[in-house]
Amino acid sequence: MDQPEKRLRAAREIFTRAVRELDLGFGLRLWDGGEIPPARGDSPLRVTIADEGALASLLRRPSLDTFIRLHVAGRVDWTGGTIFDLAALRPAGKPGRAARRIGLLRLLRAWWSLARAPREATMEAGRGDAAGTRRGDAATNARNIAHHYDVSNAFYRLFLDPEMVYTCAYFSPDFHDDLARAQRDKLDMICRKLRLRPGQRHLDIGCGWGALVCHAAEHHGVRAVGITLSQEQAAIARERVAARGLSDRVEIRLVDYNEMKDEPFDTISSVGMFEHVGIDNHRAYFAAVHRLLKPGGLYLHHAISRPAKGTDRQFRRMRAEYRALVRYIFPGGELDHVGMSIANLERAKFEIHDVEGWRMHYARTTRLWHDNLLARRAEAEAEVGPEKTRMWLLYLGGCSLAFERGAVGIFQTLASRRNKGALPTPATRADLYR
Repeated sequence: MDQPEKRLRAAREIFTRAVRELDLGFGLRLWDGGEIPPARGDSPLRVTIADEGALASLLRRPSLDTFIRLHVAGRVDWTGGTIFDLAALRPAGKPGRAARRIGLLRLLRAWWSLARAPREATMEAGRGDAAGTRRGDAATNARNIAHHYDVSNAFYRLFLDPEMVYTCAYFSPDFHDDLARAQRDKLDMICRKLRLRPGQRHLDIGCGWGALVCHAAEHHGVRAVGITLSQEQAAIARERVAARGLSDRVEIRLVDYNEMKDEPFDTISSVGMFEHVGIDNHRAYFAAVHRLLKPGGLYLHHAISRPAKGTDRQFRRMRAEYRALVRYIFPGGELDHVGMSIANLERAKFEIHDVEGWRMHYARTTRLWHDNLLARRAEAEAEVGPEKTRMWLLYLGGCSLAFERGAVGIFQTLASRRNKGALPTPATRADLYR
């Protein structure tokens, strides 16, 4: 028996035992096409390992980073279900107990045999945290934004709503499946929280494809400016402004918030942009918002967050999932916790009026995005390639699971530039939930 055949035999033996001892609800498919059925149930879901080198890389460097590289390359994948099915059928038993039942010596023998298979070193190499992506200057910000948002407008159209709103939707009165309706409801909720009135000047920092500034101008009569660093987004946003006859009321600028000149606005919104700023740049960011907002003016801060830890030092340690997100999807990005946002707003001389958690709304939004992209997978692969498509399906599905499980959250915080005298908000929130 030659070495490849010995390794295949070892893999089949050890995985058969592992599936049984972990009581897995899904099966495995090895590189020879042979299957190991699930220990419980009859799910068609199979985790596939395309070649022995992929397994060797996972054994030699068992990290999320290695898994992502192999998955994006199509060498470790799943068929017969989605990432949500995989999560639902995760091991019912404890890995440590299962390892003891399998036997440490047997596991070491299998590891020694399988880890020696030919592999690609690039699949195991770490990429670092790319600290240079968090400098906060305009040029670095532009490169980071281009990496994520200038993928292809056609690609984003495959899974977003018709208005191409790429932020958390708002599902009311329940968690329905109409993404377009939920995004319209979100835009209007933001406008209501800001108490927009005809004739006011509104600034949207990180305006995306222009949905909010167009909605605010059309339905609330404001004069709006949207700023973005994405060339692709700015082009579509300007086309939409012109097509809706809003050119005299809506302006799209390709500019960094740091470079905005003093031209005070009545209201400002930041929806899904703050995650790109980086914690070390928060003070400068809030100072810029304060400078651009009139005294008493309202600011809506909509941002993803993580739960706070015992100390800020502990908080800034990146878990594997978070590190992968920053490496592959959002270079330069960092999430704060809601307490940090509120404290920094108060330090920057803002007054807090309202904080609302939308965690399950984003779990639903990202699930619908994932399902939309999966349904149009062939089109996505034709547009951006199979590797990037696999990356985005993993990203969107992983985000939905993270929001659902509370690993991350999202909050809308309404604040005003501190001003003596009457508050710029009504006595109650009754107007928001009509």
